[in-house]
Amino acid sequence: MRMKKGIWIVLLSMAAAGCKNEYKVKMPDVSGWNLFDTPGALPLTFASRSAMEAVYTLSNGSDFFGELSAIKWSYIIKNADTVFHVSGFFGKDIAYFIGQGKRLNGAILINGYWRKMVSTKTGIIRLTITPENGATILLAPNPVVTLGSVTIDGLYGNEQQEPVIPITFKYTRKLNKNPSPFQILAHRSGGRTSDLLSVSENSVEMILKTPEFGSTGIEIDVRLSKDGVPILYHDNTINLRTTQKSGLIGPVENYTYEQISTFVRLIHGEKIPTLKDALETVVYKTGLTFVWLDTKYVGSLAIVRAIQKEYLQKAAAAGRTLQIVIGLPGDIQLQQFLALPDYTSTPALCELSLDDLEKSKAIIWAPRFTQGTQNDNVALVHQRGKQVFVWTVDVPEFITNFIKEGQFDGILTNFPSCVAYNYYVH
Repeated sequence: MRMKKGIWIVLLSMAAAGCKNEYKVKMPDVSGWNLFDTPGALPLTFASRSAMEAVYTLSNGSDFFGELSAIKWSYIIKNADTVFHVSGFFGKDIAYFIGQGKRLNGAILINGYWRKMVSTKTGIIRLTITPENGATILLAPNPVVTLGSVTIDGLYGNEQQEPVIPITFKYTRKLNKNPSPFQILAHRSGGRTSDLLSVSENSVEMILKTPEFGSTGIEIDVRLSKDGVPILYHDNTINLRTTQKSGLIGPVENYTYEQISTFVRLIHGEKIPTLKDALETVVYKTGLTFVWLDTKYVGSLAIVRAIQKEYLQKAAAAGRTLQIVIGLPGDIQLQQFLALPDYTSTPALCELSLDDLEKSKAIIWAPRFTQGTQNDNVALVHQRGKQVFVWTVDVPEFITNFIKEGQFDGILTNFPSCVAYNYYVH
C-alpha cells in the first residue's frame, strides 16, 4: 500500500523535529554559600569597588579562561535600592563571570557564575580576597593598589556542581580607558535570542542585565504598533524565534499595543516594551550613557523624535549623562528624518555614506564592520567634530583588531563582554 506524498512529508518533518537539538544554558543557582550569606557580611564601599577594577593575570584557571581578566563593577536600581554586580571578562571563548561582593571579618567575598558564550558551558564561581592577600588594602578608606598587591583566590565548577577547580587572579594594572569615552554598545539591548541568555532581546529585563556584560550603551529596535505606539521589536513579524506561541501572527504593525501587551510574550516570558518603558528604565534604573534607536519601520519619525526629546530632558533633570540618537539605517529613514522640522538639531546616527552624514547633520557615523578600520575616513569624520561607531562586530579577532588598530569611538556587538575585555586590557 503506497502512502501519499503529502503524508510522507508530514512524517519526515515530524522525524526531523524530533531529532532537532535544542541548546540551552543551565544557569546555576549560586545561593548556598553559607559564608557569603552570613548576616554579618556587609556591602563593599565605593572606594573598595573602584580600587578592585583592574586587569588581573591568571595563574590557576588560565588554561580554561585565558591569561588575563578585566574586572569591572556595574549597578542597577531595583526597588529604590542600588544593586552592584562585579564582572570579570576573559580572553578565551568569550568567557566572563558575574557576581556580587561582600566584606566579612576583614576579607572580601565574591559569589556568582561563569559563562562561555561560544558554548553552553557555565557554572558557579566563588572568590575570596583574604586580609593578607590585599583585602586590607582594598577595604581602607583610600585604597592604593600596586602591582601584585592583591590576589584573588577561588574555586569554580561546572553547571550546578560544587566549585572545586582552583582559580587565582593577581592584580597587574589599572584598566585601560583610552580613548575615552568609548562606547561598548550592546546589540538588541544585550544580545540575541540565539545567544542563549537568561532574558530576552529588546526587553526591559535585558536593559537591566546588560551592564553586567560590560555594556555602556545599547542599540534597540523600534517599530510602531497599529495604533502608533513605538515598541521594541526586531523582526518583521511576530514569530517563534523571538516570542512564545500565541494567537497573534504576522507583522507587529497589524496589532494595537493593547493586543500585543495582552497576548504576546517574549521567549523568556517578558512583555514587549514600549519605547517609553525602555527609556524610563535606562534613565532611572541604570548607569548606561548611550541609546541607539534603530528605526525599523517605514513612516514618520515625529513620534520617536518627541519621545527622544522628552527623555533627554528627563535625563538632564536627573543629572544623568545620556545620549539618545535616532538611527538612520536606510534611505527611507533618512528621508523621513529630513522631513522633521528640527532635524538639524536632532541627535542622529547615520549608517549611510559620508555625504548622507553631512546631509542629515547626524552627530555619529556608523559604517558596517565589513568595510574595515577605515582610519582615513574616521579621521575625516573626527575632524568634523563627529564620532564613529562600527557595527555589528562579533568575531573576537575582529574586535581585537578594531580596538588595537582602529580609531572608533564605539563598537556595536552581540558580545559586549568580549569588547569590554579587549577595550580594558589592550
